[in-house]
Amino acid sequence: MSPLIDRHGRTKRKLRISLTDRCNFRCTYCMPEHPDWLPKASLLARHEVVRLAGLFVDQGIDQIRLTGGEPLLRHDLLECVQDIAALRERGLRRLSMTTNASRIAPKARELVMAGIDDFNVSLDTVDPETFRRLTLREIAPVFDGIDALVAAGANVKLNAVVIRGDNEKDIVPLLEWAMARKLPLRYIEYMPLDAPGHWKRDAVVSEADMLAAIRERHVVDVQPRGHDPATPYLVDGHYPLGIISTVSNPFCSTCDRLRITATGELFTCLFSPIGTPLGARMRDGVADDVLAEQARRAVWLKDAGYASRPGPVDRPLTMHAMGG
Repeated sequence: MSPLIDRHGRTKRKLRISLTDRCNFRCTYCMPEHPDWLPKASLLARHEVVRLAGLFVDQGIDQIRLTGGEPLLRHDLLECVQDIAALRERGLRRLSMTTNASRIAPKARELVMAGIDDFNVSLDTVDPETFRRLTLREIAPVFDGIDALVAAGANVKLNAVVIRGDNEKDIVPLLEWAMARKLPLRYIEYMPLDAPGHWKRDAVVSEADMLAAIRERHVVDVQPRGHDPATPYLVDGHYPLGIISTVSNPFCSTCDRLRITATGELFTCLFSPIGTPLGARMRDGVADDVLAEQARRAVWLKDAGYASRPGPVDRPLTMHAMGG
């Protein structure tokens, strides 16, 4: 099949697949205070995850990222990884995972051996008290998880959401912690994806604000930008830093990614108000060629993105169910 292209000329190469909506953290920007978990029977079974993944690989998707919730809460995670990694023979080039790393230490080496090429670890601060306030959990298991991944030879990148009044004072300490360990870091502007009515524009620490804080202690040089959502920088001439500035400087014009929720719903944009229920249709007996055509139509109709309609998205699905 020909590549997945939307009406704005953007070719899709990356797919995020949420393996579960469950998470053992309670980050306020990701989920409501009292989340309603999806019924387990509604979550995709392993063979369904792999079937949908294969359907997209056959249409040109060559990078898949496994997300949640927290993927480590999936009891058959290793088997999912192995089965999806087998899609390399059909065109998959890279298999990644996003995790909070708090439960990954015992399984780090197994996941690398099973086929995960790189890990994004969510870490918004290295201060234990701030971490506890943001997540309602302890930071020590996360540090242990990061150390285990590094020891297993994994490629590890850190992701940090910055929220004014919560952790903007930790921008430089987190950067210097990551630099000392040679772990690439990406800062992310606080996006309007949490519980309805929770996000406030004045809580956004912009890319410009982050750079100003960092430049008080370091030299920061911007680098040429590609299709990645993060604007790349070099800190002190050697350290790779990225900043995802969805709110202040949207990257929608180069977006090459899609998302599938834990129930198999395809969202062509992180801010789409509605999705395409591929999982439900698959369970109704719809054949792969029909599912593929429905996916292609949804991708073709993808709109311009956040840049064309900034602000909170009106839907009941919050970030923990969408997939990080």
